[in-house]
This record gives sequence, structure tokens and C-alpha cells, in this order.
Amino acid sequence: MKTKNKESILLGHGSGGKLSHDLIDKVFVKHFSNPILSVQTDSAIVSLGQSKLAFTTDSFVVDPIFFPGGNIGKLAVCGTVNDLAVSGASPLFISSAFIIEEGFSMDALEEISETMAIEAKKAGVEIVTGDTKVVNKGKCDKVFINTSGIGILDKKYLNISTGENIEIGDKIIVNGSIGDHGMAILSARNELNLRSNIESDCACLNHLIKDALEVSDEIKFMRDATRGGIATVLSELVKDKNYGLVVDEDSVFVNENVRGICEMLGFDPFYVANEGKIIMVVGKDDADKILSKMKENQFGKDAAIIGEITDKHHGKGWINTEIGGKRIIDMLSGEQLPRIC
Repeated sequence: MKTKNKESILLGHGSGGKLSHDLIDKVFVKHFSNPILSVQTDSAIVSLGQSKLAFTTDSFVVDPIFFPGGNIGKLAVCGTVNDLAVSGASPLFISSAFIIEEGFSMDALEEISETMAIEAKKAGVEIVTGDTKVVNKGKCDKVFINTSGIGILDKKYLNISTGENIEIGDKIIVNGSIGDHGMAILSARNELNLRSNIESDCACLNHLIKDALEVSDEIKFMRDATRGGIATVLSELVKDKNYGLVVDEDSVFVNENVRGICEMLGFDPFYVANEGKIIMVVGKDDADKILSKMKENQFGKDAAIIGEITDKHHGKGWINTEIGGKRIIDMLSGEQLPRIC
């Protein structure tokens, strides 16, 4: 007889941190396990004849659905495009499925759809299929969107999503300020009567990534730092590895308004969500060349080398703090700001 699991799903299970990883391993991987899924990267890498494809899916449930710098439709397109691009793939096609609450504004739906079309065009992808469901009032919070994406992957980029070629001395790059999206969403809720001019960093980064790939073959890992912030990505990067990493806190750019709200509310910007930031690990000899190319793009103008892969602290990440101390980098534990993507 099967023993019943008396645990319940918590908001923290959707945070992208430790609880999310536990849920994936204990439920989904256990039942769906296969060689492709077991890699657990942002996009699955699948074979179609002689071609390699990147395939990803994501669901978006942000609250509020309109926020400074974007809306749920922009998030849906950008999030899917970025998951493909950080795998080294060229995004091609997207699907879009809507779950809409009865009574939702037709004007709002049209604005969301128009935004999606604009962002898809900017990214050079096409929305080619989809689905629509309408549920009774109160059975959905306004509108939820699911998107899936397909991109073509050059075989020379196969190891980027796994980071298999990372070496001691490789440099870590972030393409700009952190924490903007999470703080923009929090400010837009008006629950805490916050007023700020923070805008979400939500953006499609595939052109930025393509430019960087074209100037160097030494890009060894990429991941977009969304739920759980850059700290969770950095923690995942070195988990169970025979190397560690060190980040210099004063090299990580945090906008003053973001820093101010984080300090006021007790948030660590390293764990706050982003929707337009990537972590790159690159060969040390090509780091400056890659950084220079990224700075030519509007979404990489504030890019910086923030740290490096080290032979110390195996399996762990450390931050050299601005005041001269050190602290460990770990995955987000518990809840993040709810409903940020």
C-alpha cells in the first residue's frame, strides 16, 4: 500500500530556490526521469535528425500584470527567448497559451497581446501556435500565460548549458544591475505604499548573447538569473563540483533605488529576481574582449566581471564583501517575493 505524503505545496516551492529544487527532484524527476530531463537546464537539448534543438517552456503569473517596464506578455516572450539563448541556441518559434479569468478586460488582453507581438519581432522570433481557456471568475487571478519555445543549436555550443568546460581561473560576468525586476514589482503593488522610479529590466537578450558568442569560443556557461536572483544561479553553478567561485561584492552593480528599498525591507539584492540579467562564465584570456563587445549593446552597457572560478571552496561560492569580510553564497531558502514572474 502506498504511503500518503501529508506535505502541502508552499509559495516557497515556486521561488526557484531550495524548495523548488526539492519539489522537482522528489516529484517530477522521480516520475518523468529520462536522460534529457536529468540534465535539468533551462532548455532541454534534443536531437531531430542531424540537428540539435533547444526546447523550453515556462508559465507566467505575475502580480500586478502591468508594471513599470513591462507587463505579463513582455515577461512571457522575454523569459522564453532568454531560456533558449542562454543555452547557446538561436530562438525561432514560440507558442502562447492563455488562461483568462471571466470578466477580464478585453482592452488589457489586447495590450498584452500587442506587447508580445512587439517583443517577438524585436527578438526575431515568431509566435506560431497557442491555446485559450476562460475560467470562472475567482478561479484565476486575471490572466496566466504559458509559453514554449524552440531554437536551433550549433553543436559547438552543446556544453554551454551544463558548464562542462568550466576551468579554474575562468571569469564570471553579469550584464548589468541586479534586483531591478523584483523591486519594480514590489513597488507596483502599493501594498507597502512605496514610491520609486525603478523599472523592470525585462528584455530579450538573444542579440546580446549572439554578439558575445561571435567574438569568442570561450563562453563556457550562461544562465539567466530570474527567480532566486544571481545568488541562486551562482550556487547552482558550483554545487557538487570540484571547484568553487569568489565574487567581489563591489563589482556587482545595484541601482541606488533598488539598494535603498532592499536595505529598508531587509532584502539581499543577490537574491532578488531579475528578468534581463545573465550570468556568464568565460575563459580568462577572452573576458575583456567579451565584456567590451557586450558593452556595445544597450542591455550590456553596464556589464562587469564580478568574480572568478577558484580551486578553493569546492562546491561553494563566496562573496568578498564591501566592508572586507566574506560570506557564503547559497540558494534562496523559503519564499521569495511572491508572483514576480
